[in-house]
This record gives sequence, structure tokens and C-alpha cells, in this order.
Amino acid sequence: MTAFGTANRLAAFGGVAPVPRDSGKISDNPRRPRRYNRRLQRVFYISALFSIRPCDESSRFYERKRAEGKRHIQAVLALVRRRVNVLWALLRDRRTYELVPPIALAA
Repeated sequence: MTAFGTANRLAAFGGVAPVPRDSGKISDNPRRPRRYNRRLQRVFYISALFSIRPCDESSRFYERKRAEGKRHIQAVLALVRRRVNVLWALLRDRRTYELVPPIALAA
């Protein structure tokens, strides 16, 4: 936790956060960073990829991104980034992940 001050830094270290490649006239031009931990990126990516089917929350997020017009890899990377943020919050708060079932509305 001391090596990474924020979830953004952890995501950048894992190679799942785009970095700007702006120049004088060109702005808002993100790219993949050149230096990142490929093993960590693979763990994040495989974790997100295999969570799409068994986890309803992940599959809803993935399908929402696909409905927004993102390609498969873009949707999976968006899910990766979301899972990195959740992982960061769990580490920061020293908690374990608990899948809270949705509250059924009384009819």
C-alpha cells in the first residue's frame, strides 16, 4: 500500500490505465504505458475475463459496456479497471470481499 498511493497508481503499474500521449497540437490521445508489470496485468485481465460468466455483477457491467458500443477487449479492460478499484478499496479498508445479495422489494 505504501508503494502505490492511489488506485490509479496501482492500475498504471499493472498497465490497465491509459497514459496521455499529448503533444503541442494533439490532446486527449491516450495509449498503453510502455513500462508496466506484465504479470500483474495478466492476473487482472484473466481475473476479469473469467468473472464475466459466474458473477452477475461483472456480466451486467460487461454487457452494459458492450451496449455502449465498446469492443470485447475494451469492455473487459473497463471491467479490469473497475475490479482494480474494488481491490484497492478492499486493501485500503482491510476488508474482505462480500457479495451482498440484492434486497428484494416487498410486493
